[in-house]
Amino acid sequence: MTPELSGKYGRLLDILKGLESVIVAFSGGVDSTFLARAARDALGDKALVATADSATYPSAELAEARRLAEHLGMRHVVVETRELDNPDYAKNPPNRCFFCKEELFTRLAPLAQREGGAHLVYGANMDDLGDHRPGMEAARRMGVRAPMIEAEFWKAEIRELSRELGLPTWDKPSFACLSSRFQYGDAITTEKLRQIDAAEAFVKSLGFRQFRVRHHGTLARLEIARGEMARLWEHGVQDSLVARFRQLGYLYVTVDLQGLRSGSANDALRLLRKIPSPPRGEG
Repeated sequence: MTPELSGKYGRLLDILKGLESVIVAFSGGVDSTFLARAARDALGDKALVATADSATYPSAELAEARRLAEHLGMRHVVVETRELDNPDYAKNPPNRCFFCKEELFTRLAPLAQREGGAHLVYGANMDDLGDHRPGMEAARRMGVRAPMIEAEFWKAEIRELSRELGLPTWDKPSFACLSSRFQYGDAITTEKLRQIDAAEAFVKSLGFRQFRVRHHGTLARLEIARGEMARLWEHGVQDSLVARFRQLGYLYVTVDLQGLRSGSANDALRLLRKIPSPPRGEG
């Protein structure tokens, strides 16, 4: 561990110690697993992890979160969230993630009270400050802390330290909830989420690691890491994908030549920001 990273980790532990007891919003991804480990190191049994059970998350991810909590030796609580019941979420506006995080933290608040007023913390890091992240506004409004931003941790540093700490998530591909597979304005339903979940589970079963299946009505757009693209045309993989996706209800299956891009649904927002407002009286 370099002196710089050692200093940052010490600063993170000090921040967590100052909170006295915490509940980590725990998805089982790279960031929340690293934060959970730090919370355990800082606070011992005064830190627990809590995972949302929701239609917007694959069941495989919940099972993985359970395994990771056991690996960390931490108390693990699963809470049911029902963000799809909120029309403001289901209609999928650009600030959809605000309503998701609001639902999560609202459900965790009673747990925090039962734990003697434990602080809620989540795994945002410095990289998240440069993108469209409305969920961070929900956290700010509800007083949820982001200790890794306070300690100025970047994603690459989190991965490096995770590897040094022996965390199995150090090289885990980035993950986002299934609702991120839809274009803004495309209403989200349980049926569509199940369709996406099954499609991605099949892609994963073929051995691919870094990918997303983006939903465009009857068209599925596969974003896959460029280093893995060549495998699509080996041993009939593409035929298997087309056959399975058609079973799931897609008429067309396409591969995005730009490859995997985290948060690519935000591309439309970035484009719109470059377009000047129409003159008064037009539009």
